[in-house]
Amino acid sequence: MEENECQGGIEGEQWQKTRHGVVMAQRQVAVQEGPLYRTEGSHITIWCNVSGFQGPSEQNFQWSIYLPTAPEREVQIVSTVDSSFPYAIYTQRVRSGKIYVERIQGDSALLHITDLQARDAGEYECYTPTTDERYFGSYSAKTNLMVIPDSLQTTAMPQTLHKVEQDPLELTCEVATDTVQHSHLSVAWLRQRGSEKPVEVIALSRDFVLHSSSEYAQRQSLGEVRLDKLGSSTFRLTVFHLQPSDQGEFYCEAAEWIQDPDGSWYAMTQKRSEGTMVTVQPTDKEFTVRLETEKRLYTMGEPVEFRCILEAQNIPDRYFAVSWAFNSSLIANMGPNAVPVLNSEFTHREARGQLKVAKESDNVFVLKIYHLRQEDSGKYNCRVTEREKTVTGEFIDKESKRPKNIPIIVLPITDEWVVKVPQNHQILPQGHLESSISVEVASNASIVLEGENLHFSCSIRTAGRPQGRFSVIWQLVDRLNRHSNIMWLDRDGTVQPGASYWERSSFGGIQMEQVQPNSFSLGIFNSRKEDEGQYECHVTEWVRAVDGEWQVVGERRASAPISITALETGFAVTAISRTPGVTYSDSFDLQCIIKPHYPARVPVSVTWRFQPVGTVEFHNLVTFTRDGGVQWGDRSSSFRTRTAIEKAESSNNVRLSISRASDTEAGKYQCVAELWRQNYNHSWTRLAERTSNLLEIRVLQPVTKLQVSKSKRTLTLVENKPIQLNCSVKSQTSQNSHFAVLWYVHKPSDADGKLILKTTHNSAFEYGTYAEEEGLRPRLQFERHVSGGLFSLTVQRAEVSDSGSYYCHVEEWLLSPNYAWYKLAEEVSGRTEVTVKQPDSRLKLSQVQGNLSVLETRQVQLECVVLNRTSAASQLVVEWFVWKPNHPEREAVAHLSREAIFCYGEQAAKNNLRGRLHLESPSSGVYRLFIENVAVQDSGTYSCHVEEWLPSPSGLWYKRAEDTAGQTAVTVMRPDAALQVDTGVPNATVFEKAAFQLDCSIVSRSSQDSRFAVAWYSLRTKAGANEGSPDLEDQEEEEEEEEEDPTERTVLLSVGPDAVFGPEGSSWEGRLRFQRLSPLLYRLTVLQANPQDTGNYSCHVEEWLPSPQKDWYRLTEEESAPIGIRVLDTGSTLQSIICSNDALFYFVFFYPFPIFGILVITILLVRFKSRSSSKNLDGKNGVPLLWIKEPHLNYSPTCLEPPVLSIHPGAID
Repeated sequence: MEENECQGGIEGEQWQKTRHGVVMAQRQVAVQEGPLYRTEGSHITIWCNVSGFQGPSEQNFQWSIYLPTAPEREVQIVSTVDSSFPYAIYTQRVRSGKIYVERIQGDSALLHITDLQARDAGEYECYTPTTDERYFGSYSAKTNLMVIPDSLQTTAMPQTLHKVEQDPLELTCEVATDTVQHSHLSVAWLRQRGSEKPVEVIALSRDFVLHSSSEYAQRQSLGEVRLDKLGSSTFRLTVFHLQPSDQGEFYCEAAEWIQDPDGSWYAMTQKRSEGTMVTVQPTDKEFTVRLETEKRLYTMGEPVEFRCILEAQNIPDRYFAVSWAFNSSLIANMGPNAVPVLNSEFTHREARGQLKVAKESDNVFVLKIYHLRQEDSGKYNCRVTEREKTVTGEFIDKESKRPKNIPIIVLPITDEWVVKVPQNHQILPQGHLESSISVEVASNASIVLEGENLHFSCSIRTAGRPQGRFSVIWQLVDRLNRHSNIMWLDRDGTVQPGASYWERSSFGGIQMEQVQPNSFSLGIFNSRKEDEGQYECHVTEWVRAVDGEWQVVGERRASAPISITALETGFAVTAISRTPGVTYSDSFDLQCIIKPHYPARVPVSVTWRFQPVGTVEFHNLVTFTRDGGVQWGDRSSSFRTRTAIEKAESSNNVRLSISRASDTEAGKYQCVAELWRQNYNHSWTRLAERTSNLLEIRVLQPVTKLQVSKSKRTLTLVENKPIQLNCSVKSQTSQNSHFAVLWYVHKPSDADGKLILKTTHNSAFEYGTYAEEEGLRPRLQFERHVSGGLFSLTVQRAEVSDSGSYYCHVEEWLLSPNYAWYKLAEEVSGRTEVTVKQPDSRLKLSQVQGNLSVLETRQVQLECVVLNRTSAASQLVVEWFVWKPNHPEREAVAHLSREAIFCYGEQAAKNNLRGRLHLESPSSGVYRLFIENVAVQDSGTYSCHVEEWLPSPSGLWYKRAEDTAGQTAVTVMRPDAALQVDTGVPNATVFEKAAFQLDCSIVSRSSQDSRFAVAWYSLRTKAGANEGSPDLEDQEEEEEEEEEDPTERTVLLSVGPDAVFGPEGSSWEGRLRFQRLSPLLYRLTVLQANPQDTGNYSCHVEEWLPSPQKDWYRLTEEESAPIGIRVLDTGSTLQSIICSNDALFYFVFFYPFPIFGILVITILLVRFKSRSSSKNLDGKNGVPLLWIKEPHLNYSPTCLEPPVLSIHPGAID
């Protein structure tokens, strides 16, 4: 049975049913589970709740501490009800508010210690004064607070940096801690401007998760802001493109977290580094926009051009987007890639060549409307927006500006501008005048390419002076001999186009002029195939008649043939590439060869089409438009930032150059060429379309050079030590390679390895199912070394169950050109065979054998010496056993648990050892068991058995070793008998009626604690009878009848060791007086002796000793030598006469002595009281050895002697 019993707390409320049937709650106080590890100087809290109580809802709380130096002494700290509650050492801190209690609710409170000190460590008790009707439940709860040094260090070099916008920023911070307990770190970089609240730039949480505040979240997701851990303690912040808003003080802040027993994490301490002042000088980002046009008033059909002019610095290095608007409605958008996107209304006009949106130069953007309509009247404007390009190629809108609106008015065409063409032209009959003219027609070429200009001259020669005027008609005679009037110049100089050429002429496509009086020209611009044929100049000469009327004199005609080659003749397209297979991030070129070679005036649009790998459809990638613009397809976003399109100046060949190739650019390419012709009305007609052959481009991943160390290791270590696992990358494909490392463990009982931890290529942590199931998560620590190719996994506080085969699986990741990470290769490392064993048992006890003899009631010391132990942190269980004689099985004497709880064994109950055992441990490893007041039954062979218990890494204790010490034989002996009774007492002769004394003198004793039982015997023998005495004769006859027993022993009086008197012998009843003159001298006086008292007497002495159990036992006995007493018979004398007369006797002797007798009694009572205080004369529990009755007067045989006052045994009850 244990002397002390410890019971754990009970969570929640407990209930009890009373005898009246009412269910009442049991008060339960709960405190934050310990031990709690907190750092010096920190602000800590400990919660305390109470439930199941009766009374008011607001309970009071009192906090006390039990210091390690005095674990039994309560030191009061603070109370919610009593301001005088704190002890002196806490009074000042409580009054100053450094220690206080915060009420959370009526039944819940927090203890606050704002500046924790090392001396605050100890066991804290939360006590709630009762408000219940009766005590029922627990009223306090305890928890342990451990105060550890604050070893967290956060350092960064204080500096001032002057940066320019778009510059990168790199800052490093050192974070280290020496805390022995397992803890996690969180690190954050913050930016602060003046008194503003700090802004979190990027942070690494205690669970190794990266996050940023809303201000930096987008930039972190785009890779613009990074946090990298270099080595074990260096954290680097990188901001790739600084912005003016980044200006301020940058500092890092670290916190050290520890996991409390309830599983929650607590920030023990928090430190910040010194700051770095960063100033960001903005570049001149200002820009202005103006809008220009030639005039504000136009006529229907006229062209108009708006020019949006951008004025800014470093325009080629910046990105601008332009949008055009008409009456606040969007016309078109043009991004930094200069590809216009028109809305549906204007798309049709652009397709018909009536409208154009283009980028003329880096700072000039043009909107052209070739044929104004009346509904085009209104306000026009452009808006310019600057964009910022991120590292991923995406654009972010920045500042936007627009100039003032420009209004224009488009007037309708009135009748005064309309030229009416005659329905026919009749050649008048030849008059009496004869014409002398001749006509010659000349052309600039007889064979032309479609689209070239045709120039004809019609020369009139006359034989003499011209007589009148000329009218000229140009006609086209096609291959079918059909005549078409082209232009007509009447005699008044009025030019009118033919019916079929009127519209063409209105756009300036056909012009006729009178160059000289006798020379006329015809110009046909942008010729078409249908313009082929015979061009005939028909000249009519007119003269004025006498009556004033004009009369035709004659007419002449001449012609010139024109052959026009169609543009689409021989039109063909071919796609070629010199690099059909490329590696990631390489560049490749695609060329689209256009045949034949067209002049620059002939537009050819070229579209590159793309069919990605694994798809069946082509989509337009990019188009080099007929006007030299570049238009990207809807699904070409990944190509825009890495693709350049170029058209040769000397030909229509188009080259497509793609840089930083990735798998998204792998597939089949095809170019489509469209041949365009511009019409007289500035519209465009697609003449032909040709599709090239297919080009297949294969984009291959780089050949991996990944090599992971395959070396095998064997690691044997003792539990609670860390397991250091390394994963070394010996070679890598690129310096920019990132690695995902997966750590596995393979157990013999498992078919496959189980995932412990995965660190992704972007440094994110993912715990495997094995880590979660085995509770490894808080014991894992991952580290990437500065070298970049060495990864370490540390399993803290190794357990035996952690044994197994460990290996890492490395994945090499590269950043593709389109800024997507892809896995290039993977490889498995060599295995590390880890064996975690329990510490080697080094427990050793002293094997010294011993023999120990000791007298009863003395003390026995049994020593158990631990010579060596496995670990200094171990706890020992010490147990003592005894083997009793004739008992083969050992029996437990005492037990000392590892929690230092002392318990009695079964032997203690049998031999009444409880209270007689005492344990001491004067030094570590030395245990002494003392048995006080030993008894004979304590004899036996004693030995101690020691068990050594060690803590497992999970906090559970297990038995590691045990050993048994050498045996000690203990013999408990009683004292040697040394009792001796004086045998040299002389014989005595007395007269009848006299008294004789029988002394019993004890010469030596065995122990000072012994007591004696004394008895006096009368020894009667045949030879001892008095002569002439009839009584003696009768006695002799009786002795003769019993010859076999020559001595008869008759007890006169006996006194036990407990001072209890036995009955007086019948022959001596009333005549005996007992006296204890000293502790070793007893006297028995026989009064009124008579002849029958003649004989031998002896005293018999028994020596009694107290056992350790306070029981008395007889050690030995001794009898004195016989004492011969002879009583003489006397005759009648004066003495006898007086004694024979009663009246005379009372007169002489009785009446004088009553007063004297009372006086003697008083003296004897006083003497008795003084003797009762003497130790030697007291009995057990203070009862005196002698009992006194009323005084009994005995007279001497002569009756003249003074009366003898004697005290008889049993006189006092």
